[in-house]
Amino acid sequence: MIFLTIGTQEPFDRLIKAVDEIAEIIDRPIIAQVAKTSYVVKNMQAHEFVSPTEFNSYFNQAKLIISHAGMGTIITALEKEKPIIVLPRIAKLGEHRNDHQLATAKSFDKLKYIHVAYNEHQLKDKLLSLLNEDLKPLHKIGKFASKELLNSIQSFIES
Repeated sequence: MIFLTIGTQEPFDRLIKAVDEIAEIIDRPIIAQVAKTSYVVKNMQAHEFVSPTEFNSYFNQAKLIISHAGMGTIITALEKEKPIIVLPRIAKLGEHRNDHQLATAKSFDKLKYIHVAYNEHQLKDKLLSLLNEDLKPLHKIGKFASKELLNSIQSFIES
């Protein structure tokens, strides 16, 4: 199962439409948290709202996460060792107030921690390619900061 989430900033019809079009040509179920969307979903199991419990259940069951480039979703995917592909919201398209999601996506892309698509065509190509591979996360993180980071911060504060 693939889980699509758009986060709490609404709407993100460009992502929903792109994934719905891909859902038509693949044989894997997609569950989507779509919030209030003007796009009529045809090929996915769409939910306007999912509770935190349902969200965690879908997230934990998913073999792949498709998402906006929100930090909460990215960090959760890295913690839960889920492969994730993100499509950042773009300010000039009215999807967000600024392009911080684009900056986030570029930073994680540069680190090669997540899969990033910068437009709908890249999303389709990357998703179809990923589905032909053994789905694995590109990077993992723990729930807590490393001892080295904590020591570095402590040294900085004490200096």
